[in-house]
Amino acid sequence: MSEQAFRILLSPQGDPLSPEAWVAEIPELRGCVSHGSTPAEAIESIEDAKGQWFATARELGYEIPEPESDLNEFSGKFTVRLPRSLHRQLTHMAMIEGVSLNQYIVYLLGPGRTGAGT
Repeated sequence: MSEQAFRILLSPQGDPLSPEAWVAEIPELRGCVSHGSTPAEAIESIEDAKGQWFATARELGYEIPEPESDLNEFSGKFTVRLPRSLHRQLTHMAMIEGVSLNQYIVYLLGPGRTGAGT
């Protein structure tokens, strides 16, 4: 297993256009979070934290998880069943916005709307 294979989530803190700090996280390694005043500092800091996480896990005899599978395994499509009334409401809102139902749902599920990626 390569310790480099883990993905790093990087997110700005404060104003997205002028962040006060950056937070880096490795989701597969519970609690492995770090920060920095720049993206580069946050990534450097999370690499140090990852090394400490692995050392502590080995010392305590904890199992080290495998990195998540590659995103290439995901098609970007899935089927969802929903009540007819919700389908009607979403379709109506998409029409008001002048976008397809698919585009509207992607917008609703995207980062900043649901807390995804934060």
